[in-house]
Amino acid sequence: MPVITEIEDLRRLYKRRVPKMFYDYAETGSWSETTFRENTTDFDLIRFRQRVAVDMAGRSTRTKMIGEEVEMPVGLGPVGLTGMQSADGEIKAARAAERFGVPFVLSTMSICSIEDVAAHTTRPFWFQVYTLKDDDFMQRLFDRARKAGCTAIVITVDLQVQGQRHKDIKNGMSAPPKLTPSSIANMMTKVPWGLEMLQTKRRFFGNIVGHASGVSDPSSLSSWTAEAFDPSLDWERIKQFKEMWGGKVIVKGIMDPEDARRAADAGVDAIVVSNHGGRQLDHALSSIRALPEVVKAVGDRLEVHFDGGIRSGQDVLKALALGAHATWSGRAWTYGLGAMGEAGVTKALEILRHELDVSMALCGRRHIEEVDPSILMVDDAFYSYKPAR
Repeated sequence: MPVITEIEDLRRLYKRRVPKMFYDYAETGSWSETTFRENTTDFDLIRFRQRVAVDMAGRSTRTKMIGEEVEMPVGLGPVGLTGMQSADGEIKAARAAERFGVPFVLSTMSICSIEDVAAHTTRPFWFQVYTLKDDDFMQRLFDRARKAGCTAIVITVDLQVQGQRHKDIKNGMSAPPKLTPSSIANMMTKVPWGLEMLQTKRRFFGNIVGHASGVSDPSSLSSWTAEAFDPSLDWERIKQFKEMWGGKVIVKGIMDPEDARRAADAGVDAIVVSNHGGRQLDHALSSIRALPEVVKAVGDRLEVHFDGGIRSGQDVLKALALGAHATWSGRAWTYGLGAMGEAGVTKALEILRHELDVSMALCGRRHIEEVDPSILMVDDAFYSYKPAR
């Protein structure tokens, strides 16, 4: 086992272990992948102010996210298909998050169902939903999440139409995977992954098959998916979902201050500044560049969380210093899951916390609540994009 010191080490292991179509599914963006790349590279425009001779004893990264105690302000963001990255992947990730003391967000498009994850954990998790047309299915989805003990729902609002991801189309990405000569040849080189997958029955979307009308087996799933997403989504629809759920609501996919204000007006508990990992509108701003204006618009009205490009604890610290109340990471824990299963998710969290703790200390802060913009030095180019007139 190689020495693992950073998230990039996990990514390299992940790439070697998991079939190409599933690696590409996580490590891709839409069209030219400009936004996908800038989600990470734009962090390089931000530097820290190092401080010395400051008491750094008794440090703590503990805080709260929507009222829930967490060991650090980093949630495991929703990622679809993680049960194909590693057998029973969502269960493994949820257990790692529970032991570590951070939120886990289960995707509607997960391989393991809500009930599967609830049966293998004791800490309540959050559940992510898309805005689908079928009210009956949505209500039953909310009811299932409530019965499973979920304490919040996360409504993803940036997938009314789907951005094109070239690699997914070329790979024929699906769950279960489409078997072509090329995919079979690649899977034959991933023996540990294949042996794990042979030992589980969870190989398709557990929240959909057997629950959505007309979807009784994986073969009927693709036609349902093509018709299920609601392109007519508006803020009234989000208010309807809020009433159907009846609990805490987080809206994910906010990139514009006006949309942030609309979300606050709708009475949600938190928003997530996110561009879907660069997988939707290519050439949109990176999430980190969009964050300050969103915080300025609504940071005093609700919690502003951040998602996009986090590959280190330093990225977490930069987002917090720019005003985020908390952060989410999707790819970092997916790398860990694909590389080493449950232990890999734990390793990813340990890396993020260590980097966050040490960097916070070297900036002269002992507690996460003390982090503010004064610990940063920001390149003028970071703020160079302005709305066209």
